[in-house]
Amino acid sequence: ARRLAAIAQGKSRAMKITKVECFVLLVPDYRADACSSAQDDLVVKIHTDEGLVGIGETDTNPWVARAMIEAPGTHIMGLGLTEMLMGKDSSDVEGLWEKMYMGSAMTGRRGLGICAMGALDMALWDLRGKAAGKPCWQLLGGAINPGGITPYASLLPEGDDLETYTRILVERAVKAKQLGFRAAKLEICIKGPYSHNSLQIPDDRECAKIVAACRKAVGPEMTLMVDVAYAWADWKEALRAIDMFADQDIYFIETPLPSDDIEGYAKLVKASPVRVAAGEWLNSRFEFRELMDRDALDVVQPDVGRVGGLTEARRVAMAARDKGLAVVPHCWKSAIGIAASAHLAAVSPTCTYIEFLPRELADSSLRKDLCSVELPVVNGQIPLPTAPGLGITLNEDALVKYRVQ
Repeated sequence: ARRLAAIAQGKSRAMKITKVECFVLLVPDYRADACSSAQDDLVVKIHTDEGLVGIGETDTNPWVARAMIEAPGTHIMGLGLTEMLMGKDSSDVEGLWEKMYMGSAMTGRRGLGICAMGALDMALWDLRGKAAGKPCWQLLGGAINPGGITPYASLLPEGDDLETYTRILVERAVKAKQLGFRAAKLEICIKGPYSHNSLQIPDDRECAKIVAACRKAVGPEMTLMVDVAYAWADWKEALRAIDMFADQDIYFIETPLPSDDIEGYAKLVKASPVRVAAGEWLNSRFEFRELMDRDALDVVQPDVGRVGGLTEARRVAMAARDKGLAVVPHCWKSAIGIAASAHLAAVSPTCTYIEFLPRELADSSLRKDLCSVELPVVNGQIPLPTAPGLGITLNEDALVKYRVQ
């Protein structure tokens, strides 16, 4: 209240960072063999001398990310992220991003370091919005599409056999349509390195059968995407499988090949009848640039937490615009990351959808409980947020319930 009053009177001053907190969260009934990172989380809180608190999260191993944030540095090339933030002006978000990136370059720069920075940058944007009394999208450049953001329901089924897996995925696709979603992504993880051991199905025709069953269940008007979680070893194998379900009107095929097979992605993009999407694991605009410069993807999927926060995600989105590529932010986490994705979508000229794990269809109790206030879905769209910052409220009881000491 003091801060908002000072802004109204034109007496705003630098708001200093006084504390950074990290919370490792884990559901008690987690399955180590599951292909779902919604079972755990790293939530950060950045406190200021004005009493405002910014919230962020990232989707990676939370214990390791916490260590990256809390560890002290011993020289100027490997500084600790927290110590670089302490006492600094929280509104200098882009400046602090550069400070963290350069100061931790020896230990960070890619991978874990960028993920940890992503959580902190997200929290800094939340703080900046709260301090200004404005939603983040207004401070990121303003809404390109003021009509709202279109989420797709991200659907990961259960089941240790193909029949159960298919039935549950079809049921969830139908439920997503009933909930008002206009689009849904089918997580068909039955082949490759990230499928359940009992669901290693070598015949790609089974994947095509699942896609066809879901399309039949939801009808032609609903947009469907397919995520196969790096299922195929090479681009020709991927193309052969994609051709089996290309007639089902699929918006994109996500992560068909290993992340580092840039040559394979480039060849697949040229040959595939379905758009190729990738980027959920990429860290920083530099890794996205490798794919975009090689014409190795059709749909750019920055995960706000993993790519380096809203600061870096917006840079990726602008680069995608310049390349004429669609942007569909990845987010398999909580309402915190969903909100960050929505603010990114609002300012991204070529954003078509954002990933959304519905509470009603989520297996993770952490996804259901972590936020007491989250962005609503109304008639299949998320209205432009109006609340300051990210527009979400943490459920502090859930933070205590799921915290791992």
